[in-house]
Amino acid sequence: MAQRVHRPREDAEFDFILGMSRVPVLAYFTGSWPKAIEPCRAMDLVVGGIADDCAGRLTVVRADITRCPSATRRYGVTGAPTCVLLREGEAVAHGTGPMTVAEVRELLAGHL
Repeated sequence: MAQRVHRPREDAEFDFILGMSRVPVLAYFTGSWPKAIEPCRAMDLVVGGIADDCAGRLTVVRADITRCPSATRRYGVTGAPTCVLLREGEAVAHGTGPMTVAEVRELLAGHL
């Protein structure tokens, strides 16, 4: 059974997952500093539900900003939580801050 939400431990693993995906990737960047913990936990539920609903059509990656600093810079992530929709490694949509399921679906609209 495929993993629902991938959690890379470092940039190399993030890039490997990206390279192996044949469908768009929702990269969800999180932080572990005090002000980011609660919003990121709330987004975990939203992103997890999206991963379930879009299984087979979307790869979901939850990347910690401190563990994946190169990916964080590459996609212009400046805060957590941030969602970046990637198609063939290129950012096609971007959303920063806590988002609802409807807002994430809007981010994905037309890309799946």
